[in-house]
Amino acid sequence: MIKVSDIAKNKVIQLMSEDGYNVTTDYVRVGVKSGGCSGLSYDLKFDKSQQDEDKVFEDNGVKIIVDKKSFLYLVGTTLEYSGGLNGTGFVFNNPNATRTCGCGESFSL
Repeated sequence: MIKVSDIAKNKVIQLMSEDGYNVTTDYVRVGVKSGGCSGLSYDLKFDKSQQDEDKVFEDNGVKIIVDKKSFLYLVGTTLEYSGGLNGTGFVFNNPNATRTCGCGESFSL
């Protein structure tokens, strides 16, 4: 399961609306891909449909889809949003990560 903080939920709703997506019917697609200074990086985008192999979750009113491979890396992760001095953007609080880079956009297990 992937959780969504209240602040991240509000930002998702705002950004989905601005991009022509509907938070009640469309999804936030979260994934993991090779790259970044720690070996793996997070991928987040909006999507109107799911694939057969996707895992589907809903937390805090946000529908999340994750491909089967990425799910193994993301179990227990909380999607948060930071608007602080170190930059703004979505932050993945991943309990499975043993090392993360300084910007928080990549990790390793």
